[in-house]
Amino acid sequence: MTTKATTKKTSTSKPRAKVVKTTPSTSLELPKYPFAFEVLDLVSRQRTKAKKIEVLKKYEDMSLKIIFVWNFDESVISMVPEGPVPYSGFDEQTSYSGTLSTKITEEVRRMHEVGSFSMGTSDKQGRTTIRREAKNFYHFVKGGNDGLTAIRRESMFINVLEGLHPLEAEIVCLIKDKKLSDKYNITKEIVAEAYSDIQWGNRS
Repeated sequence: MTTKATTKKTSTSKPRAKVVKTTPSTSLELPKYPFAFEVLDLVSRQRTKAKKIEVLKKYEDMSLKIIFVWNFDESVISMVPEGPVPYSGFDEQTSYSGTLSTKITEEVRRMHEVGSFSMGTSDKQGRTTIRREAKNFYHFVKGGNDGLTAIRRESMFINVLEGLHPLEAEIVCLIKDKKLSDKYNITKEIVAEAYSDIQWGNRS
C-alpha cells in the first residue's frame, strides 16, 4: 500500500499597507484686511488650540483685541441694554436657519459676486467693518464716555450697527452681552495666549 505524500502549499501574503485616514486641512489663507467674522470663523473651524492661536497671530489686529477684551474681560461693563437690538438688518440675522459657517460661506460668495470682498474699511455698498469702527466702541462701555445720555448712547450704537456689514453687526451684538462664544468656538484662554500683550482687568 502506497501513500501519496501531500504537500501543503503555503502562500505568503504581502502585508497590507496601512491606510491612514486624513482629514482635509483647513486653509489658513484669507484675503487682505479680512472682516472680523472671517477671522473668527476660521479660528472656530480649527481643531486644535495651537491652530486657533496660529490663526489669531496671523491676523492680529487691534480691532480684534478690542472685541475680545469687551467680550472676555469681566471688568468691562456694557452701557447699552442687554438683549436683541432693533436695528436695520436684525431680522436678516435672526431669520436665517442655516449654520453659522454656511451663512458666512454664502455671504462671502455674495461679496465675491459684487466685488466687495474683504475691503478692510468698507465695501461697495458702503457698509463698514469692525476693523474701522472698533476705535469708537469705548462709547458703549463704562468709563469710556460717561457724559453721554443713555438715549444718545443707544442711538449711536444703533447707528454703528446699521453701518456695519450684517455679520460684523452680529458680532458687536454678541460681545456687548459677552456671548461671543455662543457662536464662535473661541475662549479667553486661547485669546490670552495668542495676544499676551492684552492686560486683563481694572478697566472700569
